[in-house]
Amino acid sequence: MEFLAELHPQIIHFPIAFFILYFLFDASGIILNKDYLVKSAVVILAVGVIFSLLAVLSGNQSAQKFANLSADNYKIYIDHISLHEQYATISLWYFSIVLFFRIYLVIKKKFNGRVKLLFILIGLIGCVLIYFTGIYGGELVYKYGIGTGLFGK
Repeated sequence: MEFLAELHPQIIHFPIAFFILYFLFDASGIILNKDYLVKSAVVILAVGVIFSLLAVLSGNQSAQKFANLSADNYKIYIDHISLHEQYATISLWYFSIVLFFRIYLVIKKKFNGRVKLLFILIGLIGCVLIYFTGIYGGELVYKYGIGTGLFGK
């Protein structure tokens, strides 16, 4: 699965887009009382979780590849890589749990009233997690040059 490491820069943009779209569709569907937006939000969330899993797997492969290239330099950046990895993993688990509970509540016909409003807050918290994941990932690339070819292939 080493080929995933090369795809990490392309894959990561999908969960970012899908999770933000999920929040926008869900919040607007709940506020405007549009059922088709709320249902679309669940599909978008599911696709986002799938791409998030691929992003985390490819990121782990990319970090391993970088560690094998230069063990000395890796120690300098380990804190930033760890923070990025932690936020990415937390985001994956967070949105997976949100998807699970969302499906559960819909099946049990308990997705109504204040629960809907709570999911707007839950989606917003998820967007904050994605934001911090992106901040640390962006620092790795733009501040330290990781993944840009500066450390070899």
